Amino acid sequence: MATSATNAPEKVGLLRVLGPAHIWALGVGIVLVGEYMGWNFGVAKGGAFAALIACWFAGTLYTCVAMIDSEVTSTVAAAGGQYTQAKHIVGPLMAFNVGLYLVFAYTMLEAGNAITVGYLMDTVAAMTGHSGLDQRPFIILSIMFLAWLNYRGVLATLTFNLVITAFAFSSILILFVVTAPWSDASPMRHAELMTDLPYGWLGVLASMHFGLWYYLGIEGTTQAAEEVRSPARSLPFGTLAGIMTLLIAATLTWYMCVGLMPWEYLGGAGVPLFDAARLSGSSWLVVLLGVGTLFATLASANGCINDASRAWFAMGRDHYLPSWFGAVHPKFRTPYRSIIFLVPIALIFALGAPLDQVITFSILSGLLEYTFMPINVIMFRKKWPLDTIKRGYVHPFHPIPALVLLALCSVTYFAVFLGYGTQLVAMVAFYIVVSLWFHFWRYRFVNRGAQFTMPWPRPKGY
Repeated sequence: MATSATNAPEKVGLLRVLGPAHIWALGVGIVLVGEYMGWNFGVAKGGAFAALIACWFAGTLYTCVAMIDSEVTSTVAAAGGQYTQAKHIVGPLMAFNVGLYLVFAYTMLEAGNAITVGYLMDTVAAMTGHSGLDQRPFIILSIMFLAWLNYRGVLATLTFNLVITAFAFSSILILFVVTAPWSDASPMRHAELMTDLPYGWLGVLASMHFGLWYYLGIEGTTQAAEEVRSPARSLPFGTLAGIMTLLIAATLTWYMCVGLMPWEYLGGAGVPLFDAARLSGSSWLVVLLGVGTLFATLASANGCINDASRAWFAMGRDHYLPSWFGAVHPKFRTPYRSIIFLVPIALIFALGAPLDQVITFSILSGLLEYTFMPINVIMFRKKWPLDTIKRGYVHPFHPIPALVLLALCSVTYFAVFLGYGTQLVAMVAFYIVVSLWFHFWRYRFVNRGAQFTMPWPRPKGY
C-alpha cells in the first residue's frame, strides 16, 4: 500500500515578515526607556561628570556588542540569538547558560518596565489630586496586553514598537530643541549646577553599573533573526543604526537633565526626562514627555516579551528545555507557549520585588552574556575564517572590539560588586547550580545530531 508524502504533518515555523526598520524598533525600543529613567542612579553614585564618563564607556562596550552581534548573527540567522550562536560555536553547556542569561535579562527588564508603568500612573494621578493610586492593576494590565499582542503576531508587535519608539525618540529631540541650549534664554544652567567628581574616581567606577542602562538590550535584535526577510542585510543595518540612535539619545539626555537639575536631586529622580520637561516651563512639553515616557516603557516591555520568548522557544525546540515550549501557533506563527509561560514569572517579580533589585538582576544577566561574546567571536573567527563562509557583515579591527568588550565587562563586574555584591554572588551561584542540573540530567534528552543546523564546512583544525 503506497503512502503519500502529502499526508505527513506540515512543519509550522516562524514567519519571515520583518524588515530593517522593525529590527531598529526592536533594539532601540527595548533600550530607550533607559534614557527616560534608570541611568540617573549613576549620578548618585559619582556625580554628573561620572555619569557622563560611564555613559561613554558603556557606549563603547555596546558598540563592540553591536558590531560583534552584527557579524555573527548575520551568519547564524536563527531564533535564539546568542544562544544559537553559542550552540554552534562554543558548545551545549555554554549555550544553555547563555539562553538563561537572555531569558532572565529580558524578563527582569519586562518586570521593571511594568513597575514603571504603575509608577507613572500613580504620578499622573497625584498631579491631578488623586494620590495613593493602586499600581498593581496597571502592572498586570500592561504585561497581559503586551503578551496578547505578541501572541497575535510578530509583525503587529514590532510595527507597534516602531511607532511608539519613534515617538519616544522624537520627544527627546524636541525637548532638546525647545530648551535651546545655544540661546541666552535657555533654562539650562550647567555652569551653576555642575560640580567636580564628589566621590573621586571611585564614584566613576561605581557609576558604570547604571551606565549600562543607557543601552541594555540592544543585543536583542538577534532574536528576530529567523523572522526577518533578509537577515544578512536587515540585522546589521538595524542593529548598527540602533546603537547610533542610542548614543545620540543618551548624550542629549545627560546634557539636558544635568543642565536643569542639581545632581543631588537628579541621582534619585524616578522620571528625570519628565522632570526636565516640567522644569522647562512648557505645559505641552510636560504632556509630550509624559506620553514619551509611557511609550518608551511599553516599547521596552513589548520587545522584552518578544526576545525572552524567542530564546525560550529556541531552547525548547532543541530539547535543552522540554520540547513543549518549541511549538509554533498554527495561525499566528508565534512561539505562543513560551510567551504564555513567561507571563506569570514576569508578574511575580513585577508585583513582589523592588525596582532596583529587578534592574540589578537584569543588568547582571546581561553582563554575563556580554562576557560570553568576546569568547564567541574569537572562536568563530578561528574555526571559520573569513574566506570559509559568507557573512552579511564583517566587523572591523578584530580582535580589538572583543578585547575591549572583555576589559570593560571586567571593570563593570567590579562596579556592580561595589553596590550589589550579594546579588552578584547569588546570581553566579544560581547559574552554577543550573549548569550542573543541565550537565548531569537534562542533556541526555537532547538530540545531539539535530542541534547543529547551519550548513557550514567542518571547522578549521577539526
